[in-house]
Amino acid sequence: MKTFKKNDNSFTCIVCGAYVPPLKYSSRDHCNHCLHSVHVDINPGDRQNTCLGILKPISVTSSSKKGYIINYKCEKCGELHNNKASADDNFETILNIMRENSLR
Repeated sequence: MKTFKKNDNSFTCIVCGAYVPPLKYSSRDHCNHCLHSVHVDINPGDRQNTCLGILKPISVTSSSKKGYIINYKCEKCGELHNNKASADDNFETILNIMRENSLR
């Protein structure tokens, strides 16, 4: 069973270099500009994973109940991971990922 630990800190994205502010309503775990993340969690917010690979957004799905879900693949270990898009995520980036995925 996955447990959730709130861990909402600001950070600088190691992929695009953007400053990413705290989310304030949940735990921030990906860049709201380029949508990349770092593979740091075993369970949401725990920051216990030693992989530290880049989680690349590979697709985005949408749900009427959950909104947009970003699907990630770790470039280091290959693990797949899903995360709900944040309210301040760059919508153009979300659309670009959806377009790229539809062309495959």
